[in-house]
Amino acid sequence: MRIILIFYLLFSTQFLFSQTIFGKWKTVDRYGVEKCIIEIYKENNKVFGKIVDILVETEKKSLCVKCKGIEKDQPVLGLILIKELEKDGKYYRNGTIFDPEHGQTFRCRITLTNKNTLQVRGYLSFLYATQYWKRV
Repeated sequence: MRIILIFYLLFSTQFLFSQTIFGKWKTVDRYGVEKCIIEIYKENNKVFGKIVDILVETEKKSLCVKCKGIEKDQPVLGLILIKELEKDGKYYRNGTIFDPEHGQTFRCRITLTNKNTLQVRGYLSFLYATQYWKRV
């Protein structure tokens, strides 16, 4: 019986560690509103996140009026929000996340809290805000 229990614990722990941040995530704001689907992917050993669907019907065709540079007045759908994160232990950090509603860029750190929940934290100086996104 102990052997079966030990095998089960080893297998379940291995399964949890084999989960990755990559894939599609449903964003949930601090009020519990599901806003969009972000696809997190790797490119040139850096992690990025792109808006692939907007869940709020009235915002599906919105433009990024608060963006700067070439993204100004471009569709929010397709916008790359998460840029250049690097793996650092159990975290991905040293990159940024952009908030198109407020036109602000924050330092970013993300990590899995379980296989279906992604903790996304944006930093402005020593202050931070945290969201928990759900795997699609």
